[in-house]
Amino acid sequence: MKKIGVLTSGGDAPGMNAAIRAVVRSGIYRGVEVYGIYHGYKGLITGNIKKLDVADVGDIVQRGGTILYTARCEEFKTEEGRAIAIQQLKKFGIEGLVVIGGDGSFMGGVKLTQLGFPTIGIPGTIDNDIPETDFTLGFDTALNTIIDAIDKIRDTATSHERQFIVEVMGRGCGDLALWSGLADGAETIMLPEKKEDLDTIVERLNRGIERGKKHSIIVVAEGVGSAYDVAKEIKSKANMDTRVTVLGHVQRGGSPTAFDRVLASRMGSKAVELLLNGDKGKMIAIQNNKIVAHDILDLLTKKHGFDENLYTLAKELSI
Repeated sequence: MKKIGVLTSGGDAPGMNAAIRAVVRSGIYRGVEVYGIYHGYKGLITGNIKKLDVADVGDIVQRGGTILYTARCEEFKTEEGRAIAIQQLKKFGIEGLVVIGGDGSFMGGVKLTQLGFPTIGIPGTIDNDIPETDFTLGFDTALNTIIDAIDKIRDTATSHERQFIVEVMGRGCGDLALWSGLADGAETIMLPEKKEDLDTIVERLNRGIERGKKHSIIVVAEGVGSAYDVAKEIKSKANMDTRVTVLGHVQRGGSPTAFDRVLASRMGSKAVELLLNGDKGKMIAIQNNKIVAHDILDLLTKKHGFDENLYTLAKELSI
């Protein structure tokens, strides 16, 4: 294999640039030409492809987002669209592909692999919702962004003696809410994996007030529902003075943490190694601090595991 490609797809995540850099430089180090595919699978179909040199990925390891950009592509979901993509890859002489993204992006990689075009996936999503990997690229950075925000919000909550409700990202996976809630000492954490009725939450808040507690932080994963709806329910049930903060896309941006930079570098290098060794249809993962690879098709039949012990610990410490 003399030429490989790399693209980013789905939502952006801090660490994607570090992974791109690792793929490009590891490939060049091994004597392989590396091509950047811009705007994800859309760029693959339109031929928005450029050869990348060492200098092209200089000074990006610390940058959030993705220099290759990202976009949704309905056309790639069709047989005709994938056929055009394969033609473009052949046109540029690209023999293998690294896809950085989430499970939807990996499914595209599986389709290419089934058509005889080797693809390796790197999990890049702040939600940490990919099975069989302890962490995904961007999770640690997003987590620290949330923690920094809640630290500041708690100052105001303390000063005004109010209940603050903070909505964080995470539709089907509550890891951002769980980890940030535990790290910031939130009194309540609302997760899609653990539905808790508001009556129980109100009771907990009232117990805190009875023992002299002046404020509380409630972290809500977006998969549970709107933080504003939660605030209205608490107001109606307990007449408590609440304020809402929806962190939104600020969680996706920013310079990646050292952890995400190192993880991206390790995963990018491993992806190149697997392609050159003839592997295909695999996703790079980290388990017990070791970089491993799993079959993507097997992963797509599983769900990301929920950490019951961490949830129990958070409840234990928030009494």
